[in-house]
Amino acid sequence: MTQVQSRRSGGRAARQALRAAPLADNIRPVRPGMSGGRYNPLTDDDMARIHEAALIALEEIGLSEAPPSGVKWMQSVGAVHGADGRTRFPRAVVQDALNKAARGITLHGRDAKYDLELSGTRVHYGTAGAAVHIVDVLGNQYRESRVQDLFDAAKIVQSLDNVHFFQRPMVCRDIVDNFEMDLNTIYACCAGTKKHIGVSFSEPGFVPGCFDLIHAIAGGQDKWRERPFISASICFVVPPMKFATEACLVMEQCIENGMPVLLLSAGQAGATAPASIAGAIVQATAECLAGLVYLNAVKPGHPAIFGTWPFVSDLRTGAMSGGSGEQALLTAGCAQMHRYFGLPGGAAAGIADSKMPDMQAGYEQAHSNVMAGLSGLNMVYEAVGMHASLLGFCLESLIIGDDLLGQSLRCVRGIEVTDAALSLDTMRKVCLEGPGHYLGSDQTLSLMQTDYIYPEIGDRTSPKEWQEKGKPNLIESAIRRKETILSKPSAAAFDPATDAAIRKRFNIHLPQQ
Repeated sequence: MTQVQSRRSGGRAARQALRAAPLADNIRPVRPGMSGGRYNPLTDDDMARIHEAALIALEEIGLSEAPPSGVKWMQSVGAVHGADGRTRFPRAVVQDALNKAARGITLHGRDAKYDLELSGTRVHYGTAGAAVHIVDVLGNQYRESRVQDLFDAAKIVQSLDNVHFFQRPMVCRDIVDNFEMDLNTIYACCAGTKKHIGVSFSEPGFVPGCFDLIHAIAGGQDKWRERPFISASICFVVPPMKFATEACLVMEQCIENGMPVLLLSAGQAGATAPASIAGAIVQATAECLAGLVYLNAVKPGHPAIFGTWPFVSDLRTGAMSGGSGEQALLTAGCAQMHRYFGLPGGAAAGIADSKMPDMQAGYEQAHSNVMAGLSGLNMVYEAVGMHASLLGFCLESLIIGDDLLGQSLRCVRGIEVTDAALSLDTMRKVCLEGPGHYLGSDQTLSLMQTDYIYPEIGDRTSPKEWQEKGKPNLIESAIRRKETILSKPSAAAFDPATDAAIRKRFNIHLPQQ
């Protein structure tokens, strides 16, 4: 008995020591850009029918309200602008755009180690949105979001292994002037993280000034164009089937300035898109194909993300329901259509309708994130932190979500079946020669870090251990980790000379950290 106890104790000590040792990025159990694609809610015939329906919609219905410059660009490649003000797209024009469209694009970080390769079924999780509130978990209430909150969120994301990019998740409600809000959004995001950034622009006239700031951060226009570390989220359509005139003008300028573009169609099923899941995918696909024609007419092969983002309505009330099973299916179906076209794609998952990071939020965020990853979605936007159907953002939920995304990524990785993994030699040794358990086996020790992922703040102790540790609470643990991260200097801070030059030229609202 003593011998067995000793053996088990030694195994535990060995496992603890191995767990504490850092792993090289290439052998971590989960990492950015792992391939999904094992889950396919649509058959090949389903995808072909959706494609055909989208082509018919573009040929017969078309889109209205393109700006004059956009009409000219699209006409230059064969689109037809009718007397009714709608631009229609012969299928040959759509196919030509698909042939010209960029594939295998890279979204750069300010640090090259955070570069994201968007190809095949490589999966990346990150933030997004335009929440107007911050969730106050201690007060069980909401307050308006501020530029400091945006910076804090970016700073936290910099420390989270499983959140791979940072698209602005909230609006700086403490900055009244929209131009200054756009400038300060860029500044706060970049000052908080070196991962890839996503932003948007309120008006076409704001774009040149914002690029002045971007060039200053990059160290010059040439360095920016060499490694563009920010992408533009362009809501270029107002569903159903209308171009967003000003957003299209923003898009044209972003293309001119070498910024990757997210072509975002965000209809709401049952409200601004058909209520059927297939119909919502058809409309989003048609709208994004129109955007693809537009973009590639301006600059063939410009890096773009095919952003079909249809959302779900609770048909009883008309309210958005981002945490629904229907939303998870919509996102997975869109991911399949991206693969069908061979295009880098993005869609939304991980949205909670729940107002707080509670059990409802957990199941709402988990099922859509897992399904998005399994479907091979390249860019999973709004994956963490979003509550109240995108109206609220929660810093604590962001931290809890890192654990959730780690488990989601482990599902994406799947099961490797190799001779070694089948474990027959290990079984022989343990069962015929060894102690009758696998706790201290060489295989267990070698796989415990490379094949298994462990939560950072999630609790796996026994009730007895949990009680002895003071009954740790998930929210309290998230708060402590948040405070630890925010107490340290930002790893993405600009050098003092650059920051001083930026603050002298632009009205930066974020206090010096």
